[in-house]
Formats: sequence, C-alpha cells, structure tokens
Amino acid sequence: MQQILTNGCTVSSSGTTGTPKQIFRTPENLKACNEIAIAVQMLTSKSKVYTCTRMTHAGGLLLQTLPAYTLGCDIHTTSFSAFKFITEFENYTHTFLPPQMCEAVMKTKNFATCDLTGKIVCMGSDVIPSEHIQAFVDKGATVIANWGMSEAGPNVINKTFTQEDYIFSQDGIMGDTFYCDTKIDENGQLYIKGDISVYGDNWFATADIVSEEADGYYYLGRKVL
Repeated sequence: MQQILTNGCTVSSSGTTGTPKQIFRTPENLKACNEIAIAVQMLTSKSKVYTCTRMTHAGGLLLQTLPAYTLGCDIHTTSFSAFKFITEFENYTHTFLPPQMCEAVMKTKNFATCDLTGKIVCMGSDVIPSEHIQAFVDKGATVIANWGMSEAGPNVINKTFTQEDYIFSQDGIMGDTFYCDTKIDENGQLYIKGDISVYGDNWFATADIVSEEADGYYYLGRKVL
C-alpha cells in the first residue's frame, strides 16, 4: 500500500468508456482522492473496513481500502460471498457493494434479521436501484450513493442517506454533493474536471448521460459511441 501512495498505481477500467484499459493514478491524484474519501465516508483511525470487491478496480482499492490504510484502520480484504457477508461484516464499520452484490446479500436469510445500525455502506459502480438503498437504510445502515470512474474519484459525486432522510424512489441517483467541477452539455453528457480526475483541469467527457433534478444528478445511460 505504501508503494502505491509513493509511486502511484494503475486501476483496471470496466470498459464503460470504451475498450477496457489500465488507468494510471499519480501519487498527487491519490492524495486528493484519499482526502475526499475520508471526509465523505467519515473514516477515522478507529474505522474497520471490509473490502470484498476486486482490488484491481477503483471501487475495491480507492474507495475505502487505500484511504483507510492512510489512517491506520483495520482492513479486511476477501472475495465476496453473499452467504458470509452479514456474519463477517458484523465486526466492521464500512464496506462497498455494487448493485449485483447488494442484490445477492438482500436475498440471504441473514439479511432479513440483520442489524446494520452504525455501519456505512457505499453503493455504486452501476445504476443504484432505490430499493437497495431502502433495504439497507431500513436495517439501520447509512448508505452513501457514490459516482466515480476509473479516471476520477471515487466519491466524485455522492449523497448520504439514513432512515431519517431517505425520501426518493427513482433509480440511478448519483448524488447532490460534488468534489469536482461539472457541466452537462446539450446532449446530457456529463463533463468533469479537478484534482481527483487523472485529467486535472482539463474537461473529461465521461460519456455518461445524466439529468439534474432537485435532489441531485441522476444517471440515465451511456452515450452511444
């Protein structure tokens, strides 16, 4: 981990912006991303992070694991098992789940009776169904809807939900809190720039088509390339 902070690292893209490729993150970019991730997710030295997504991707490495390392947190990395998730996550405070993993966990018997009070669950990497947010906040979790890319972030755009303030029912929330400059062109394509982007102060065309609503940005689909 220290070598990553010192020398930078590459993360694998999913291919949503074209052919899958390796994206290099500089030490300066990682520092900016870590600071934001710590603030957004309320990470402290006492946090305990449960990482069950691939460390070769931004979600597994950059969302929680690397920032938690900088704080000296307890970190557990493992392969995902829906059947073991609730039992193992009992001893941790933070995790990240893409929609497919959320769905799998929600279908287990343990989820029906679990208590996630005091835990923070980040969601993202694909369209976030509102029912996933509802299911986890109903169990007491704080859910952070997160939008980022292999080229930027994580936590570029986000929104935090608890049982007290969950008020929307539309799928695809990206967030209402921004850690970069954004603009939406006439075709609805989102552009971003800032320290947490590998392109810095140059506008990056994300190819994501979004809408701006009263409660934040929503993902509508991908630009046809």
